[in-house]
Parts: sequence; C-alpha cells; structure tokens
Amino acid sequence: MIAGALRPGAGASVGPLRLRDLDEPEVPADGWVTLRPRLAGICGSDLSTIDGHSSRYFEPIVSFPFVPGHEVVGDLDDGTRAVLVPVLHCEVRGITPVCPGCASGDVNRCERIAFGHLEPGLQSGFCESTGGGWSETMVAHPAQLVPVPDELSDEAAVMVEPTACAVHAAEVAVRALDGSDGPVVVIGAGTLGLLTIAALPEGLPIMTGAKYAHQKRLATELGAKTVVSPDELNGAVRLATRSMKLGADHAAGQLTGGAPVVVDCVGSEASLAQALEVVAPGGTVLVVGMPATVSLDLTGLWHREVALRGVYAYRREDFRAALQLVASKDLGRLVSATYPLSRYEDAIVHAADAGRRGAVKIAFDLRKTSERKP
Repeated sequence: MIAGALRPGAGASVGPLRLRDLDEPEVPADGWVTLRPRLAGICGSDLSTIDGHSSRYFEPIVSFPFVPGHEVVGDLDDGTRAVLVPVLHCEVRGITPVCPGCASGDVNRCERIAFGHLEPGLQSGFCESTGGGWSETMVAHPAQLVPVPDELSDEAAVMVEPTACAVHAAEVAVRALDGSDGPVVVIGAGTLGLLTIAALPEGLPIMTGAKYAHQKRLATELGAKTVVSPDELNGAVRLATRSMKLGADHAAGQLTGGAPVVVDCVGSEASLAQALEVVAPGGTVLVVGMPATVSLDLTGLWHREVALRGVYAYRREDFRAALQLVASKDLGRLVSATYPLSRYEDAIVHAADAGRRGAVKIAFDLRKTSERKP
C-alpha cells in the first residue's frame, strides 16, 4: 500500500503478486470448460488490488490465492474463441433455486457470490476456484462464455468486457434522464469514461473533462460534444445549463443548477465531489468507477435531493450489445500496448500511468509469438 501511494502500479514489485508455474485449475463441476486466454486486460480494480487500495468490503467475497484477470478473450477446446462474462452468479455456482437478482436476469446483483460449489468470489479473476486471465489456462461455466465472431480481432474482443460495463452504465443513465434532453456529464476519460461516451446514444449532449490530448481526441471521436480539461468542466456545465455558481470565484464550485445526470467513471474523492457540484437539483450521480474508501461531504446531496447510485458490471445481453459497439466504433484501437506475462511489472506500471503516457488499455498477450501483432 505504501509503494502504491508513492507510485501507482508499484505494488506489482513489492506486493503479493508473483509469477509462478502452477497446475491447471480443475473444472469444479460437470459442464465446465477450459478457457485458454489470448489477451487479458488490466483493469482499474486490478490496479487497486495490487496497490492495496481496495476496500475491506471485498474481504468476504474474494478468495485467496487467486489469479487476477477478468477482461479475457480466449480459446476453447473446439477451436473457437470466446469472451468471458466473469460474474460468478447462482447458475455458475450450481445454486438452485437462484436468487431474485439472477431470476430477473440481473446477474450483477447476485446474492450468492460467496456460496455454492465455488470459493467466494464476485468474479473470475478474484476467486481461487476459477483461475484468471493473467495465465495460460483458466476454467469457465458455459453461462460465462460469449462467442467471438471470426471477423473480430483479439484486440477488439478483449475490449468487450469493459464495453459491457459501459453499455450497462449508459442504459442506467438514459433511464435516469427520464425524458430530459441532458446534458450528460461524464467524469473521467480513461478506458471506462471513453467507453461510456461511446455507449451513450448518439445525439445526446455529452460533456466530459479529459486531462490529456489523446483522451480529448478520443472523447470527441466517440461522441462527446463538449470536451474540456477537468478543471474547466464546472464552468462548461455552468454555461451549458445557464447556472450560477456559489462560493469563491474560481473554476470549481457548487453550481445552482447543473446536469440531470452525471456519470463518475473515476470513483475518487475528487471526482465524486465534482459530480455533486455539477449535478442539477433532483438529478442523479451514477458511480461507475470503483470508489473504494472515500471521505465525502454529502450535505449537497441532501439539500439538493440528489440521487447517488452505484452501477456495477452488466447483464449477459449487455455483452451482445458490446460486441456490436466494439465492432461499429473500432474500440480495439483503444488497446495501446500488450505485454507477455514475464513483463508483468512493466505492464502494471504502464497501465497505472496510462493517461500520462498517451495510452488507454494495457493487456497481457498470451498468444503464440507468430499470432501477435507487432
């Protein structure tokens, strides 16, 4: 945790993460299959775990030791490729009857993620029983697999899981708009922020704050109508919504009006505080980025009757929509660099510092050398 505080990603070299030769994980029940990862992405939740920033909330729903990696495209024994739907819900765990969330198709709201014939784990990549994508082999239930069309590259396919998160977030955002014409403010222009912009309906006035030049360019290409620096976002929202500002005359500050929906794709204290500054009275803040443990003044939430809602993961149908979105908007181009597992420390440092280094998504490449792109 100290190393991660000094330099993001530094936990890879001093923390509990190690590269080891292990036996292949055994299938936990009949019907399970072996998945051999081709590419496996590095997610913000992975980085938080490695740097020791994850909340203690996860302790009863994670089992150790586990192999990380839940953004996965891999090979099946029949020669086809599949994308992993990592949520370890009731059907995957062999639990009957299934919980209310699973019965309605909301597997992301499963109540049984610590039970059944698997060790605790909210997702593959956080569960001792399944293995994870940062390896040559893992196991998966058929309900966790989505076939990959032949025309989709591995680089595009590895973006399907995070895109499914964004598809789900966009759906919740549209419902929260409840007929309003916006704007929608997206805070954060990393992988999740850019994908959420891409997933929101075309024509919707989307505003975002992006720190780096490549993030501004991509946000514009993917559908944002207003792209400014993060410290200019409050002013841009103020202008667009004809709001006034309370407090001292500086770039930040509480707006009297604001956007009906704000999507926080960062989850930090600073991003959540900004979200509450720019959301309209009676509006909704969607927390899509994993917040971990934060300290936040919620007085404005109370005073302005703002709704604060978490948005986690996805339903299976979100993956079908994500496959189409990845193909139509060429989201495979967001994979900026790949690394072999032997260079895991370099990969994690790169992922943790992706924005400053002009990158978006960093992934591990488990393919044969002849199959890799230069």
